[in-house]
Amino acid sequence: MIRLETDRLVLRPPELRDAPDIARWVDDYDVAKNLASAPHPYTEENARAFVARMDDQWARGEGWCFAIVRKDDWRLAGCCGVHLKDGRFEIGYWLGKPFWNQGYCTEAVRRLVAFAFAELKPASVRAGWYYDNPASGRVLEKLGFLPDGAEMRGCLARGHDVTCNNVLLTAADFGQKGPFEAVRLETR
Repeated sequence: MIRLETDRLVLRPPELRDAPDIARWVDDYDVAKNLASAPHPYTEENARAFVARMDDQWARGEGWCFAIVRKDDWRLAGCCGVHLKDGRFEIGYWLGKPFWNQGYCTEAVRRLVAFAFAELKPASVRAGWYYDNPASGRVLEKLGFLPDGAEMRGCLARGHDVTCNNVLLTAADFGQKGPFEAVRLETR
């Protein structure tokens, strides 16, 4: 089992015992609306299926998901991961609302990206953030991700496609900063 650490966090594979916490945090519409594949409402059954999918992806070498656990009280705060999508590595992450605005996301994603570059050896990693979630964009900007276009991406919780700002980080640029702004695509 791979276990990653930061000053305040432990990142470890999610387990079935995490399902109640995952369900509690992702069932909040403010969290679910920023994820592509999370339905709303989100149940413990959804969380158990998520953990099983993540185990399966890990076993196939197609995805590496980590539960984000706080060291001070061992509470699950969210999840982050890197997976293969269309032959490229893409990261994703979420935190439960009680853990927002405390720097946990930047700390966890920085460690995740370091893991990806060190262990998986991609030339670059991608990410995306919905136009109306600028906090996610700021996390990625702090890590040195740069704009890589925009596209319409599905959002199960919202029930429609949403403008997604794509960003890219090369191994050479990891840790450097670069400003970028949200794009909003209109649908007709």
